[in-house]
Amino acid sequence: MLLQIGKVVSFMLSLLSLHALMLNAFFIPGTSLQERLTQSLGSLALAGCMCFASGLLFCMPVSPHTKGEAAHQVNLPHLMETLPVRLFFWAIGLMVVLLLLSWYLEAYYVPLMWRNQPH
Repeated sequence: MLLQIGKVVSFMLSLLSLHALMLNAFFIPGTSLQERLTQSLGSLALAGCMCFASGLLFCMPVSPHTKGEAAHQVNLPHLMETLPVRLFFWAIGLMVVLLLLSWYLEAYYVPLMWRNQPH
């Protein structure tokens, strides 16, 4: 019972750390791409630690509830196959794509928009 509550709490903490990473990577107004990247490295480390710690909890077997019940072998997932770790890698991949897209748009399309403004 306590392990299952720990899994839920650790999963929620990993979601919150990924949310903080996204906020640091995209929603700091008035900063350049290099400043946003350096500021989000700490959040990236925190999110990675939280997701991998949650993944370790997801790898732990759940003990049977009654003493007479036989402990049958359950195929436990590998650490890289758990939901928090997969979510971490998917989120990092998506954020890298979005950062590259924002850099491209900032470098090539934003100057064109400012040049065509009425005076």
